[in-house]
Parts: sequence; structure tokens; C-alpha cells
Amino acid sequence: MAKKSSRKGLIITLAVLLLIVAASIVWFIAGRKEGPVLVSVEQVNTRTIVQSVSAIGRIQPELMVKVSSEASGEIIFLGVRDGDTVTRGQLLVRIQPDIVETQLSQTRASTESTRLSIGVAKAELDKSEADLKRIGDLYKKEYASKEELDRARAAFESATVRYAQSRADYQRAQGALQQTQATANRTTIFSPMSGVVTFLGVESGEKVVGTAQMQGTEMMRIADLRTMNSWVDVDENDVALISVGDTARVRVDALPDATIRGVVYEISHSPKVSGQGTQEEVVNFQVRIRLIDHDPRMRPGMSCSVEIETESKSDVLSVPIQAVTIKQDATATGAPSDPRVEDKKQQMSQRKARPESMVWIYGTNTVQARAVKTGISDDGFIEIVSGLKKGETVVVSPYQAVSKLLKSGAQVRVENPEARKDRFRQLRQE
Repeated sequence: MAKKSSRKGLIITLAVLLLIVAASIVWFIAGRKEGPVLVSVEQVNTRTIVQSVSAIGRIQPELMVKVSSEASGEIIFLGVRDGDTVTRGQLLVRIQPDIVETQLSQTRASTESTRLSIGVAKAELDKSEADLKRIGDLYKKEYASKEELDRARAAFESATVRYAQSRADYQRAQGALQQTQATANRTTIFSPMSGVVTFLGVESGEKVVGTAQMQGTEMMRIADLRTMNSWVDVDENDVALISVGDTARVRVDALPDATIRGVVYEISHSPKVSGQGTQEEVVNFQVRIRLIDHDPRMRPGMSCSVEIETESKSDVLSVPIQAVTIKQDATATGAPSDPRVEDKKQQMSQRKARPESMVWIYGTNTVQARAVKTGISDDGFIEIVSGLKKGETVVVSPYQAVSKLLKSGAQVRVENPEARKDRFRQLRQE
């Protein structure tokens, strides 16, 4: 009896489960056949569209000079502080000249020694020349041998070479003296331009290292802050849209209340690659923008964001960007190719073909798909080159309906966007 009761209970349980599954399927099918899709619509209208490219970067001065040391030693005078305004030729730094002055004294003594050696060599040359002349006369009268004449001629030639060598040594010593003198003069550093000290890397009493062949210790930077630029990095996909002369709007992070006008004056041809060889590889190009409006609060190195206006069109047909979607087509979406197809070129062209844009036209509570050709766009609207007429109504939201749910001939019901927000707000509260 117990076994029969257990088997009977199992059968009842299975029957209940089957009924629940069947009810769920029926409910799901009925739900899929519920009323029309709720959408928001908007009429096609004309407006002005300004296409722009966004980028971020930093503020940089038009001209900035790094002042470095060409002489080594201790700073005994520092005439400026960070932020000071200087003029061209103003004394900036004086370096202790004791080491270079010692080198200068040695070089002067060496130069004087080579100068005196010229006199010795000249006396030897005159003596050898006189001996050669005397022995030559004696040889003509047969009072001197040929060997004596040859020795006198060799002595004269040797004296001539020594004299020329002493003159060359003197010229070399003069050059070394001039070089040492120039190094001594560089212990006193003057401003190469008028501007503002934007960086100061040394203090009085510190030691600096400098050579004439390479850059020494960077002591300070002087910049002309009257003309400022914005250097921004633009993505490789956007840089082709930018041209020299394009207008820009620059917002400095430190100055949120100011929008500064600018104009593009230089576009780099050399890429800046980060993360090369990885999935995070990014290729940017530097674009330089000259700022037209001057704000004394700007400082070199400040972060900024830029909107570069690349193209502007007035009174063009346009719709909200979210109203335009992509036509779902196997060839356009890059469906897997058939390996039996022999025309590989056609296959590749299909992969590279741009998908066709389309919108949903609203009329009498139904929608129809229509292909359109688009143009430039801004933050909210996109130009319609062909496919629509002014006054027609298109579906603009929600995104799920525009991109996936709607089909040609589908039933829809127009809902105010604000009403949709209220409905979603109530659902979240529940």
C-alpha cells in the first residue's frame, strides 16, 4: 500500500509540473503578442549642423627657451625667481669662475710660449739661410765641397719647417685661448629673450655641470606668455577631418568660466603610438591650436579640452542621431563567407562595404523602414542628404525599438518621452 501511494504522489507531482510549464509557455506566447510597441517620434526639420572633433591636451607657450650651463662650477649669483619677468640681455646667473680662470691663465702662458718659439725658429731660419748662401758662394769658387753644400741646404730646409710649425702652434694656441676665454665668459649668463621664468631648477650655491659639446644642467625656462597655444592629441580616425585654419573652442580645466577661441595652425604628420603591439594600441596625431583670446590666468602645462569645428552647414534636413540605425543585411554586417565562393575579391569588397543607414517612418500607428544617406553630424543631430522630406515623422526612441524590435508594418503607439521617464521611475520605485 505504501508503494502504491508513493507512485501515485509522484504522478501527481509530474502532472502539476507539466501544467506549470504549459502555462508558462502560453503566457510567454501571449506576452509576445501584446499590444503595440511604445515609441517616441519627431518631425524631420531643417537646422544648422556644426561637425566637430573633440580632443584633450595641454596649454603651451608659443616660444620657450631652456637656459642651460656651458660652464661647470658653483652658482654665486642667481638674479631671478620663478614667475619673474625678464628682458633680453638681463643678467640671470653668475657661476664661480675660479676653475676656468686657472685654465685661462694656463692657456695664456702656453700661447705666450708658442709666440716666443716663433722668434727662436725665425733666428734659426735666418742663420741657416745665411750659411747656405755663404757655402754656395764658396762652392762656386771651389773652396767648399758638395757635401758641405748639401748639409747647409738640409739645415735651411729643416729650419724652414720648424719656423712654419712654430707659427702653426701659435695659431692653435690662440684658438685654445679664445675657446677658454669664451668658456670664461659663459660663467655669466644673460637672458636670451624677453619673457617670464616658468621653471627654475637651481638655487644659489648649487653646483652645475656644463660642456660646450652637449647640454649642461638645465637651470631655468623662459617663455613668451603673450602668445599661447593648445597642443592636443587627436585620434587617427578624426585627424583627417581637420584642416589648418579650422576654428576651435578651448576650455581650460583650471578656468571653467572661460571659453577661449582658437585656430588650428599646425597638424603633425608623425604619429604618437601608445601600447604598440597590444590590444590597447592607440595612434594619435598632435594638433596645435593658437589661442586668439588672451587670459593672464593661463599657465604652461594646464590641461584643456578642445572642440575643433571641422565643417558647418546651414538649413539642412536633419534628424536626431538616435533615429538612424543600420540596415540589417547579411552582406553588410559581415556574415561568414561561403568557402565555396571562388571570387575572393568580391567577398572582400562585401566585407569592406559600409552598411546602409535607415530610419523608421511613422504613419497611422505603424512604421516602415526607409534607407537614407547621411552627412555630417553634431552632438545631437545628423544631416540627411537623401531619403527624407521635411515634415515627415521618424521614430527616435527608445534605442531598443529603433535598433532591434521594430519591423516594417509593426504596430506602434506614440508615447511622450517625459511620460516614459515617469513610467520607468515608478517601476524602479516599485
